[in-house]
Amino acid sequence: MTPTGPSPDTPRLYSDLAWLWPLWGDPAGEYAHFARFVAERIRHHARRPLETLLDVACGGGKNLFTLQRSFRCAGLDLSPAMLALARNLNPECEFVQGDMRSFSLDRTFDAILIDDGVSHLTSRPDLAAAFQTAFRHLAPGGVMVVVADSTAETFRQNQTEATPAYPGSCPPGLDVTFIENRYDPDPADERFESTLIYLIREHGRRRIETDRFDLGLFPHSFWRQTLAGSGFDVVEESYRQDDVEYPFFVCRKPTQRNRGAPP
Repeated sequence: MTPTGPSPDTPRLYSDLAWLWPLWGDPAGEYAHFARFVAERIRHHARRPLETLLDVACGGGKNLFTLQRSFRCAGLDLSPAMLALARNLNPECEFVQGDMRSFSLDRTFDAILIDDGVSHLTSRPDLAAAFQTAFRHLAPGGVMVVVADSTAETFRQNQTEATPAYPGSCPPGLDVTFIENRYDPDPADERFESTLIYLIREHGRRRIETDRFDLGLFPHSFWRQTLAGSGFDVVEESYRQDDVEYPFFVCRKPTQRNRGAPP
């Protein structure tokens, strides 16, 4: 597949409003705490030497900011705007534009991370394709960590949060607040919509921009079954942040010697 530029359905945060992303969440704060946890769990479960890591759907590269201290890292994302931010934040890392469902890098990695970017997949075949593609890019004995931002069991209807830009991130004269509302208009399907309002004040003058994401909403059991069906040995753990517990799947690729053995 040859990557193309943003489609009309591309969220604005990944295109013309990508300049806001560096202001939403401190890479040396909450992102660093998560990334250190990921690195520790990878080291615990791996059955091979660990040198390289691929961050799939890496976005603006905030997880890589910390992960590169433990691994030689590469990031993959479909959005050119987000990749530009990731390169600026992590000039030591390699970055590739590609679709998480179908990328082909002609090499394997000792570890793979698929974080909340996977939420943009809204069909079961797409989720399965992403995991199968990752399996092909993981070395035997290596570990993939997958984090489900929302599942059918954990989703909270009409959840609304307001988050200010983190301290010190805005230049003088700029203030930004991110308001996110999650709503499922049709519980019969397996998706929900996230509506974003960006409240921007530039030298006191108010500016309001809006955005919308279509996100997948699958049962917890489907995540595990699809990962196992892609060939991984799966261990379920959890990651807790801000009183929210996220399903955290540690997925090891078997070696020929231990294929089918307990993880």
